[in-house]
Order: sequence, then structure tokens, then C-alpha cells
Amino acid sequence: MHSAYLLNDLVDLPNDRKYSRKHTRPFAAGTACVKTGAILAVLLLLAAIGIATLINPLFTWLLVLYFLTTTAYSVFLKRVVLIDVLILAGLYTTRIIAGAAAISVTPSFWLLAFSMFLFISLAMVKRFAELLALQELDQDSKMGRGYTVEDLETLGSHGASAGYLSVLVLSLYINSPDVRVLYSRPEAIWLLCPLLLYWVSRIWLVARRGKMHDDPVVFAISDRVSRLLAVIAILIVMLAL
Repeated sequence: MHSAYLLNDLVDLPNDRKYSRKHTRPFAAGTACVKTGAILAVLLLLAAIGIATLINPLFTWLLVLYFLTTTAYSVFLKRVVLIDVLILAGLYTTRIIAGAAAISVTPSFWLLAFSMFLFISLAMVKRFAELLALQELDQDSKMGRGYTVEDLETLGSHGASAGYLSVLVLSLYINSPDVRVLYSRPEAIWLLCPLLLYWVSRIWLVARRGKMHDDPVVFAISDRVSRLLAVIAILIVMLAL
């Protein structure tokens, strides 16, 4: 939700101005008016809630929950070690639940479990990339977070493990009775496992080399290899149907 993104940028403005990768953002660079951003955030929130009420009540409540959680994250939860990455992963997962509510379907346990582990890994990639940038600048500042550069290895090991757990959830799903209902050739889904293993390993390798974007989701969308793997994954799913 764009209103939440604007609010986060406004709250995190002092840190963004100090951070070499974020000081070019419009508010941090001074190219966008802070007052205008605050007004726009309110207007976007009201517009989003208005549109949501036209869809269904559950979607509206999820939208409100998402905004409140994002606000709490921006104001203070992002400074709480490990809680911040769990909140980020929860927000990403809430988007899936909200999307399902918008089209009146129920997300499966397998989808939510898979998404939560994968999003925890991506959230830790985000923190890892920020800390690695500080280390390269010989800074021990926490940048408004609860981490220091000494936490790099811990984040790296925990984040990679969470990513591999998402692969485990996928493999368990393939072996479950549920998959037989949806796919005529479920054994083809096994091909997704090595693809996901490769992608998780690669994204962490890129992060450790200091080449990760501040937002790993943006990296995944703009990265040519990630897009290629996504196309292959879609073809595999089509083969399994």
C-alpha cells in the first residue's frame, strides 16, 4: 500500500539521509516536499479504504490491519531485533491473504507456510544488505535498527536456513494428497525444488558479495536470472496441470 510506503519513508527520513544507498530517495534528497508527502499518504489511505469497502468486508479489515502493522513497524518495531524481520515476513504474507480475500478464495496452509519461510529469508536479506553496506563504510551505526555489523553471520545463517525451509515445505506439499487434486502430473512439480534451491542460494551469494538491492523483491523483479527462473517455474507448473 503506497500510503504505508510514504509513511515509512517520512518516519525513516533521518536515517535515509545518512545511508549511502538511500540518500537519493526523493524525501531524503529534498526533491520532494515532506508536507506534501504526509498529505498524500493520508489521501491514499482514504482512497484505499474507500475502494476496499467496494470489494468485501474481510479485504477491508485486512487492509486496515496491514496499515496499522506497517505504521507500528515504521515507528518502533523496526528497531526490535528479529521481531522486525518477522513483521516484514508477516506483512508480505498478509498481502497474499488480502489478495485471496479480494477474489473470495481461501489460501491453503501450504501456500502460507511456504510464503512465510521464504519471506523471512528475504527480510533477513534486506537487513544483511544494509549491515554489509555499513561494514564496507567502516561504520558501526545501527541506522535506526537494532543490529550491528557483528550480526552479519547470524543473519546470513538464519536467513539462508529459512529459505531452505521453504523448499522443504514445497517438497512436503508435493508429497501430500492435496496436490493430486490440483495436478494431473504432480511429479513434475519436483522440478521446482532445485530451481528454488538455486535461487535462494544465489540471492544469498549476491547479498554476501554486496550487490543486493535494498529491497530484495525489487532485486528479484529486475534480476535477469530471477526472471528466467520464474518463466521456467511457470512452464513447469503448466506441465504439471
